[in-house]
Amino acid sequence: MTSPAPTPAPAFTPAVSPESVRRVACVGAGVIGGGWVAHFLARGYDVTAWDPAPDAEARLRRLVDAAWPALTSLGLAPGASRDRLTVTATLEDAVAGAQFVQESAPEKLDLKQDLLARLAAATPPGTVIASSTSGYPMTDMQTTAGDPARLVVGHPFNPPYLIPLVEVAGGTRTDGAATAWASRFYEVAGKSVITMDREVPGFIANRLQEALWREALHMVANGEATVRDIDASITEGPGLRWAVMGPMLTFALAGGEGGMAHMLDHFGPSLKAPWTRLEAPELDRELYDAVVAGCDEAADGRTIAELVARRDQGVIDVLRATGRLGGAR
Repeated sequence: MTSPAPTPAPAFTPAVSPESVRRVACVGAGVIGGGWVAHFLARGYDVTAWDPAPDAEARLRRLVDAAWPALTSLGLAPGASRDRLTVTATLEDAVAGAQFVQESAPEKLDLKQDLLARLAAATPPGTVIASSTSGYPMTDMQTTAGDPARLVVGHPFNPPYLIPLVEVAGGTRTDGAATAWASRFYEVAGKSVITMDREVPGFIANRLQEALWREALHMVANGEATVRDIDASITEGPGLRWAVMGPMLTFALAGGEGGMAHMLDHFGPSLKAPWTRLEAPELDRELYDAVVAGCDEAADGRTIAELVARRDQGVIDVLRATGRLGGAR
């Protein structure tokens, strides 16, 4: 009787668990890379960093010093210290012994491709390498890497030491185990993680942010609103609600007790109105049902009344924290 073929080993086998990471390497030390350095230091990691700019170390240490009061206010992890930062002379020195690598080079595709290939060659096996790219799919960046299975996108929001979000996505040659490992590591490192099921250029948050940005530029170009008007329309309007819950649940509450279903029934026709330069998708039954079901899932068992109370208290908290309640106490 023929024995079954052995199960092939996974393409990615982690050297350590996400919880065991102690040394992180940051390659690229500009605004984003430096923000990552500050975040990892504040979380108690040893950090090695490299950037080819001649004044990189001085700029990086100034950035970390500037971020440290905010990080201290947030709460430092045990053992967190700026003294745990080492700036190296070469990329290879930075990643030698690294248990996780965060790449934050400028947004140039050929540069990213070459740098990730160098990192894959220089970094110890079993170490995940994440790119801070804000728009490129990993599939496009991992084309020349000798070990693409451990390459993932770890897209932060600026400043990375303050904004919790990081979006994680693999490419077509990334092992799913590496994507899962990276997501868990970021969670351990204090991040709020979205693990994307598929690659989308610009990811999720950037696409939403970019849509708002482009519409704002149209308004300025056409004399429809000033820059001051546009910023105030967000900070004094929907931005207050978005700080508490996202646009989907916010719109669901506009439907009252009927939730998102009532909101779509009532306001769905306005998708055809010229309120934006973006073309709206057809609100067919499939999209309708997906949005309603998604809001039910996001509500996580909370009633509309409970969500309204959460929103209201959250907006009050934001207004109070930003000093916009006047003399109210």
